[in-house]
Amino acid sequence: MFHFSNNLEVLHLESKIWEQLDYFQSAAYTQEYLNMRYKKVPSNIDACKMGYDNCYTFMYYLEHGKLYYHQAEMSPLAIKPVLLFYGLVHLIKACLLTVDPNYPETTSVLAHGVTSRKKKKRQYQFIYDEVKVQRLGLFTHFSKKMFHVEHLDGEKFSMKDLLSQLPELDDCLKLFQITNFIDVYKHDNTYCLPITILDYYHKTFNSFKEYIDVRSNSKILWEEPTKDNIYFTCNKALPLPFRYNVDKKSYCLPVEKNILGMIPELSIYYLLLYNLSMIARYETEWWSELLKTTPTNDFPIIGKFLSISMYKTPYLVHQFLLNK
Repeated sequence: MFHFSNNLEVLHLESKIWEQLDYFQSAAYTQEYLNMRYKKVPSNIDACKMGYDNCYTFMYYLEHGKLYYHQAEMSPLAIKPVLLFYGLVHLIKACLLTVDPNYPETTSVLAHGVTSRKKKKRQYQFIYDEVKVQRLGLFTHFSKKMFHVEHLDGEKFSMKDLLSQLPELDDCLKLFQITNFIDVYKHDNTYCLPITILDYYHKTFNSFKEYIDVRSNSKILWEEPTKDNIYFTCNKALPLPFRYNVDKKSYCLPVEKNILGMIPELSIYYLLLYNLSMIARYETEWWSELLKTTPTNDFPIIGKFLSISMYKTPYLVHQFLLNK
């Protein structure tokens, strides 16, 4: 059965996220928060001084990011990608400032750090488009500093593969025969996966267990699998490649094992919104035809993706800032 999020629940979630991010509009609170974060930074800095120096910059990044999101909520679909992308950029810069007190130390980290195809083909479809990661720029910088993800420069990612890593989009993609996730069920403190996940990953139970354990910062306790299921407990948030579906309030696991499975969702949203914002700005003819005539599957997928971006990206930022 397909699961579509309740609009009232989504609006409530979105409202609560911004309400809690607004805590940072207190300079006293923000200075103390940054001071605490900078004490954990592995470099010889004066945490108190840097917290004071960066306080208002951090606050302004969040404030401007929120403005972009609120404008996106009220704007037509035609310009929504541009507003959401630049809103996300500001929120990411706020996150970045908590782990990189000297940001931006050089001008090389100010560029987007991603390129897209400049000229779209005649039979162009968004889901088959690609972006390429550059060696320098904001994308590689925040991926490294915030998530310790490196060696992405030169990598190309298709929109279909990126979209397939977003759990809230799974029901929409299923309509087009694209299945990406297996649900992880939870009862009390025990998680449950169907044993068929081993077939998808081409692994035995022991090798699957090892694959998950080496990627986890928390202790996962595994039980002996049954004929149908794998059971385990974990006292913290589940690590990648598990992803959290805020619509269903549960975890899921991608059915394909690839490099994207280990890339955080904020990075994936950045790549997708970057490309969509470039299309909305520079591919006017194709973008307008898509919005007016909806000739391909691109339209419902893009529309749903942008709706999800409105609440999932602030949620991910909230998790990074307040759940560390």
